[in-house]
Amino acid sequence: MQFQKILVPVAAVALVVAAYHFYAWSGVAAALGALVMWLLLHVTRLLQVLKRTALRPIGHVGSAVMLNAKLEAGMTLLHVTAMTRSLGEQTGRADQKSEHYRWSDGTQSQVNCEFYQGKLKQWQLLRPAPTGPAAPPCDVSSAS
Repeated sequence: MQFQKILVPVAAVALVVAAYHFYAWSGVAAALGALVMWLLLHVTRLLQVLKRTALRPIGHVGSAVMLNAKLEAGMTLLHVTAMTRSLGEQTGRADQKSEHYRWSDGTQSQVNCEFYQGKLKQWQLLRPAPTGPAAPPCDVSSAS
């Protein structure tokens, strides 16, 4: 169970009650002003992330390898979207408990991410198999 869903509203109510207890109605006004400011900061961050992703193709990232290196378990989908500056391409069904998204780059490398309850649970980097002739091995022992 996520305690944030319960703890944040309880803390907000406790703040308003404490403000009323110590400062009467002027304290309630100040506490509500602070809560509205906090909420507006979160909405502004969300809108900025979505504004940056609006002009980018869905599921595209500059480098899938660098994205793979930056990911950490527990990151939110909003944080990953802010890092990639692109909405992920949804690969899983909508009725599942976990959400699956994919980001790929120009070399067809892909990062598949699984989010459970909005947090990054696991991810996997998939790179395409090399095609074409391999470079001949370099023998440096015979150089004189």
